[in-house]
Order: sequence, then structure tokens, then C-alpha cells
Amino acid sequence: MNINQLILSSLKKNLKSYYLYVFALIFTVALYFAFVTLQYDPAMDETKGSIKGAASIRAASILLVTIVSVFLLYANHIFIKRRSKEIGLFQLVGMTKGKILQILTVENFILYFSSTLIGIFIGFSVSKLIMMILFKITKVDAIATLNFSSEAFIQTIVVFCIIYLFIILMNWFFIKKQSILSLFRVKSSTEEKVKKVSFFEMLYGMAGILLIVSGYYVSSKLFGGHFTTMNELFMAMVFILAAVIMGTYLFYKGSVRFLFYLIRKKKGGYLNINEVLSLSTIMFRMKSNALLLTIITTVSALAVGLLSLSYISYYSAEESAADNVAGDFAFTTVEDADKFKTELSMNEIDYKERKIDVLQANANLEEILEINMEESALNSNPKKMPVPVISDKAVQHIDLAKEEVLFTGYSDTLARFMSFKDSGRLELVGKQKTIPLDFQGLRKDYVISYNYTAGGIPTVIVDDSVFQTLKSEIDPALQSEFSLFIGIDITNGDKTEEATELFTNLFNEETENLARIQMSDNQKQLFGLIMFIVGFLGLTFLITSGCILYFKQMDESEDEKPNYTILRKLGFTQGDLVIGIQAKQIFNFGIPLLIGLLHGYFAVQSGWFLFGTEVWAPMIIVMVLYTALYSIFAILSVIYYKKVIKEAL
Repeated sequence: MNINQLILSSLKKNLKSYYLYVFALIFTVALYFAFVTLQYDPAMDETKGSIKGAASIRAASILLVTIVSVFLLYANHIFIKRRSKEIGLFQLVGMTKGKILQILTVENFILYFSSTLIGIFIGFSVSKLIMMILFKITKVDAIATLNFSSEAFIQTIVVFCIIYLFIILMNWFFIKKQSILSLFRVKSSTEEKVKKVSFFEMLYGMAGILLIVSGYYVSSKLFGGHFTTMNELFMAMVFILAAVIMGTYLFYKGSVRFLFYLIRKKKGGYLNINEVLSLSTIMFRMKSNALLLTIITTVSALAVGLLSLSYISYYSAEESAADNVAGDFAFTTVEDADKFKTELSMNEIDYKERKIDVLQANANLEEILEINMEESALNSNPKKMPVPVISDKAVQHIDLAKEEVLFTGYSDTLARFMSFKDSGRLELVGKQKTIPLDFQGLRKDYVISYNYTAGGIPTVIVDDSVFQTLKSEIDPALQSEFSLFIGIDITNGDKTEEATELFTNLFNEETENLARIQMSDNQKQLFGLIMFIVGFLGLTFLITSGCILYFKQMDESEDEKPNYTILRKLGFTQGDLVIGIQAKQIFNFGIPLLIGLLHGYFAVQSGWFLFGTEVWAPMIIVMVLYTALYSIFAILSVIYYKKVIKEAL
């Protein structure tokens, strides 16, 4: 048999083990090529507003290359170890290490670049679909076309050639440093199998659980008023990050073995066949995979968290716009409002108008605040805080007494940093007079737009007589340029889109005039792009990490094949063994998934209100999709185990 025949024979023999690796390689190449194609596509130049298509795609492609490189190098590391005995046999029959490297290089070249070319073709085929999805999500009015980019092709080939060179270097270092004897022992030494759980292992196992729980607890209190200064917030965030990551590592290093040890001890050491095939093997193997599982869990949590937060912002875009723009359209000057009303009248669009005078006054809020504002993250003086003030006559269904005051426009985000009591006294301070008022509580609805409220400070509503008194007492230096709010609502909701087009044609985005639909679309553009990028990066990581766990299960199944042979000879059926294998895969894939989802959940819960108004629906949708896709690899692992068990006899 010559070298060429040996290469083809080896390639054919190993292809059945490489099929998922080939699939992952094709998928990642296709995704990368499609991303780079988007970067060079002329249609990306037509995107509007805050979306910077090409720059964002370029940054995402760098992250994508990093994920793919780590996966390919790690997968190659697993496969080269699996073939250690084969390499040892080649050396025993007289082959030099250089000749063995040549065989592996040619074999990898055929497999790698054939998959790369297929991936490029698939990436080109779906690039238009991906572009359409991006335009749909970001509400961009542009035409997606199918273009083959020579720049994207060259960039993809160069990037994956560099990765291929690193793979060859990895193979060369592996072959060079191994002796013939060590090659026959590599595979058996890859997993650490320690049957006795030591005292220190129990100790850091419990420490891992305590660290994770403490990280979760602190994250739940992060914006609850327990950490009031920026330094305290920063230190709390550092603690959460360190505690959760270290706790996750110790959890895999000792907690899992410790918990399963307690289960086994409770049973007196007598385990049935299903428990032997699931609990016992995980006890002996998870410790050696602690670092890998920690990385997979942490990045899974990051992917779930970022995708949930971006989807929360996207999902909440319309409601956030309704809070920020108190009307279909909001104007700061009579001239601009009249110009827009003229356009509406010319196009026969009926509307309703309301005008609200807005004053800026200093308020002493010390008695009604529950926290010390001077030590809080806002770092404000509660005795002299600027607030917007309007008359109760400007608001329907509100009629206050002369000594009463009501706050409105109070968001969930502000509530985390500035919490108020249910009642109390406050003072509005004029140039010469101080007006004491009884606090009547808070309302969440927004009466005036966000650009009148100094970044989210509640609007103060007072009796009209108090408002007129304050108007004569105003401090000119304190007044903002926005002293009159003009809100215009379209009577017929079906005409709102047409009115928004008229608004867009009249005013550029640099004006202080606001349109609710325009603000909603701008937010959907920004967070739609982020969600698109994070989603595809998360999908890439999910595929690669799922493949890595699958490859580890392939290794374990081959190691345990003699055990299955013995069990089959003792009379256990394939069905008996498969039940235990299914339980094992639930643990192998379920534990990293569950811990990753928990990390993501607490990360989202600690600060979701900074991104939108709705948390549960977006977060649950993301987690369900991630779980469903991740479960595919557990199912594939069970199928592979069935094949190994079937071949055991």
C-alpha cells in the first residue's frame, strides 16, 4: 500500500468520526463568509440612523474567527489524541515522524479545504437570506441582493488558511514530543479517574456552591438600594463576576463529585445498572473537564444574557418610545409645531394638540426620599434638586389642592436609584419664596417628553395657583431651553405612519422635535443589529461547544466499550444500557446548560430594567430556543452511544 492509498484509507476510516466536525466546520465557514459578504455588500451603506452596518459586522467577524479558531484547534487536539495509537503503529512499522505528519497534513488538507469550499458556497447561497433577516429586524428599507464578493472570498480563504497552519503546527508538536510508548498511553491518560472523594475535594465542592449562591444573592441586590455609591457598585460587580466564575470551576471540580458521592453513600454503595452508567462515570470524569466546562458555561451565560438584554430592548422599543415621547409627535417651539400642522392639514390628516408650560425649579426632597442621594450613584443634593414643574390644569383627570403635589413619569430604572416614601413633605424653592407641599405619591404615566425631565427625573404636578406663584418666582439661570411642550396626536391611528413620513421630510434627526414611531424604529435598528450579531455569535458558540461536548462523549464511549461488552455478556439488553446512557447525557449536557441558564437569568434580572420595560417574555423565548438547540447534541450523543453498545457484542 503506497502513501496515497494509506491516506485515502485512513480518511475513509475516520470520516465517520469526523462527520460532526465537518458539519461544524462547514457551518462556521458559511457563517463567516456570509458575515464578511454583509460587510462588503453595498446595501449596508444604505442603512440609516444609528446603525453602522459594516463596522459592526467587521467587529462581529473578528469575534467569530476567535470562536471558530478555538473550536477547530480544540477539536483537532481531541482527534489527534484519539489517533495516538494509530500514530504509534505507523512509527512501529518504520515510518518517520515527518512522513506521519505528511499523511496527517494531506488528510487534513482534503477534509479541511473541501469543507471550507462547501461552506463558502453555502454562505454565498444564504447571504441574501441573512441580509433580508437583518433588514427585517432593523426595519431598514433596502433591497437585499445576491452578490458574490471576491473580497469576502479572499478574506475567508486567508483566515482559514492561517487556522489550518496552526492545526498543522499543533499536530507537529504533538508528534514530535511523544515517544512510541507514550503514544499508546495518551488516550488512556486523558481522563482523570479518581474513585475516592477526598476531604479537600468535599471542602472546595461546598465552597463552589457557596460562591455561586453568594454571587446570585449579591446580583439580586445590585440595584436594590444596597449599594449606593459608584465604588460600591463596581466592587459588587467585580465580586459577582469572580464569585460566579470561580464557583463554577469549583462546582465542576468538586461539587458534582461531592453531591453524587452523597447519593451513592446514601444507597450504601449499591447502585443499579442505570446509576452505574450515569452517576458513576460522571463522578470520575467531570473533574478533569472542569476548566472546559467552566468556559462553556460562562460563555453560554454570556450569550444568553446579552441576547436576552438586546431582545428586551428590541421587544420594549414601542413601549419605551411611548414613555419618552408623550404623544405621537412632540415639539419644543410653536414655529415647528405650526409648520407640521400645516403639512397635516394639507394632507387631510386630523389631529389633536395640547400645550403645556414647563418650569424648572429647585426642590427639597430630603423628607420623602428613602436613600441618601449625596452618597448614591446619582450623587445629587436632595435639598436642591432641579425638577420640571407643570400645572394640574394641563393634565386631564387631575385636580390638586393648593397644598398638594403629585409626581408622574416615574420609571422602574429611576426607582432603583431614587426610591420615594408613600407620603411626606417637600418644598419648591423660588427666588424669594419657599413653597411647602404635601406629597401625594407617584404615577408612572408620562405627561411630557424625556427631554424636559433632565434624563428621567419625575415631573412635578402642582395646583395651578401654586404654578402661577412659582412662575413669578422662577430663577432664569435655572430654566432650560425647553419651556413649552407641544404634543400632537393623530386622531386616526391608521394615518400615523403617513404623518411620520411628513415629519421625517420636514425635520432632520438633529432637532429636538420627536416622533414616537421614529424613536421606536431607531431603537429597533440599534438593538436589532446587536441582537442579530449576538444571536449569530451565540449560535456559532452553541454549535461549537455542543460539538466539543459531543466529541468528549465519543471519546468516553470508546473508552467504555469493553464495559458494555461485559455487561452485554452478563445478559443486559441494549435497552437496559441505553436508559443509563440517556440519564448520563442529561447530566453531561444538562448540568452545563442549567448552570449557564441560571448565570444568564441572574445576570439579566440584576439589570434588565436599564434596557427595557418587559423581561419575562424575551428572556423565556431566548432560553427555550437555546435549550432546544443545545439538546440536539445530547440526542446525537445518545444515538452514537447506541451504535457503540450495538457493536459491543
